[in-house]
Amino acid sequence: MSKHLLSPLPGTFYRRPSPDKPPYKNDGDMVAEGEVIGLIEVMKSFTEVKAEAAGRIVKFIADNEEPVMAGQPLAEIG
Repeated sequence: MSKHLLSPLPGTFYRRPSPDKPPYKNDGDMVAEGEVIGLIEVMKSFTEVKAEAAGRIVKFIADNEEPVMAGQPLAEIG
């Protein structure tokens, strides 16, 4: 059963630690509970987004550098 990983706060979602680095995770990648899958930036302050459960990332719902709201689905984990 798939679960959605939700944004903990409003801001800009980043899938990479910096523009010159690869994404934390891609569609189809395995993820461990507590593993970082992205960042939310609010006023130059970055908060890590961590997987709440282990599984496989079915797909990212939010795009890199997309504005998101608190509670918005970022990725689907199966």
